[in-house]
Amino acid sequence: MTFESDLLTWVSQAKSAISAAVNLEQLKLARLAHAGDKSPIALASRSLGSMDPQDRATFGKIIGDARAQVAAIVSERTSVLEEERDARVLLDEIVDITLPASRSQRGALHPITILKNEISDFFIAQGYGVAEGPELEAEWLNFDALNIPADHPARTMQDTFFVEPLDARLVLRTHTSPVQIRTMLENEPPIYVICPGRTFRADELDATHTPVFHQVEGLVVDKGITMAHLKGTLDLFARKMFGDEAITRLRPSFFPFTEPSAEVDVFFNGRWIEWGGCGMVNPKVLTACGVDTDIFSGFAFGMGLERTLMVRHGISDMHDIVEGDIRFSQAFGVGL
Repeated sequence: MTFESDLLTWVSQAKSAISAAVNLEQLKLARLAHAGDKSPIALASRSLGSMDPQDRATFGKIIGDARAQVAAIVSERTSVLEEERDARVLLDEIVDITLPASRSQRGALHPITILKNEISDFFIAQGYGVAEGPELEAEWLNFDALNIPADHPARTMQDTFFVEPLDARLVLRTHTSPVQIRTMLENEPPIYVICPGRTFRADELDATHTPVFHQVEGLVVDKGITMAHLKGTLDLFARKMFGDEAITRLRPSFFPFTEPSAEVDVFFNGRWIEWGGCGMVNPKVLTACGVDTDIFSGFAFGMGLERTLMVRHGISDMHDIVEGDIRFSQAFGVGL
C-alpha cells in the first residue's frame, strides 16, 4: 500500500508542477522532473524487474495508469500554453494598417537621357541605327579623319582635353563625329545612323556653356544623297522636337568635314533660334574612310542636347541642367 500511496503523491506533485508552468519552457522543465527518465515514476517503473511475476503485473498496471495521467496533463497544458503563445505572437506582430505608409521618391532618368531616348526612338522609326563609341578617342579619329588640319584652332589645348602622355595622341572627344568615322570604317554603305553621346571641350561653365555636354549627330551615306534629303530630314526632326509648326532654315557656313556646310536654325515660339550644324559629307572624309565618292555621297548633322532641351522647355541657365537639383528633374517625370 505504501507503493500505491507514493504513486498517488508523485502524480499529484506532477499535476501541480505542470499546472503551475506559465510558458512552454517551464512546462518542459516540469515534464522532465516528473515524467522524465530520472523522475520518481520512471525509477519505480524500472524496479518492476526485481518484483515477483504476480506483483509485477499488478504494480505495472498501477504505474502505467500513473504515467498516463501525467502524460495527459502534460498534453493538455501544452495545448493551453501553445495557444497563449500564438495569441501573443499575433498581437506582437500585428500590422497597423492605419499608420501612414513610408513614402520614398521614385528614381528617374535625367531630362537629357529622356531626350536622348526620345530622339533615338524617332530615328529608329525612320530606319536609322544608333551607334556609340569611346569617350577617350584617338586624335586621328577625332580630327584628322574629319579633315581638321593640324593647325586648326579646335585642336589646341584651349579647346581640347589632351590626355597625358601627349605622345599617345589621345583626347577626350570634342564631338561624336568619331563615331561616324568608326561606322564608315566598319560598315559598307548604305549607312543610316545617329550617334548620341557625351562630349568634352575646355569651356567654362556658365549660363550657356558647359565643359561636358551631349550631342546627337546623324550620318547618311548612300547613292544619290543630296541637300534636299538633308533638309527634309531636318524638317521632320525639328517637328518632332518642337511641334508640328516648327520649320528650319539653312544658313551658309563652314565645317572642315562637310562641303557645302550650313548652320541650322529652327523657328520656334515666334523667333529663329540657332540649333546646330549640317552639310554634305566632305569627299575627303569619305575617301579617308574607304568610301567610293564616285558612287556614294552623304549628309551629316549635329545638335547639342542641352541646347535642344533649353530651347524646347524655355530653360535659361545651363546650371539648372548640370547641377543635379531634383526640383528641376521632377518637372520632366520619370521617363522611359
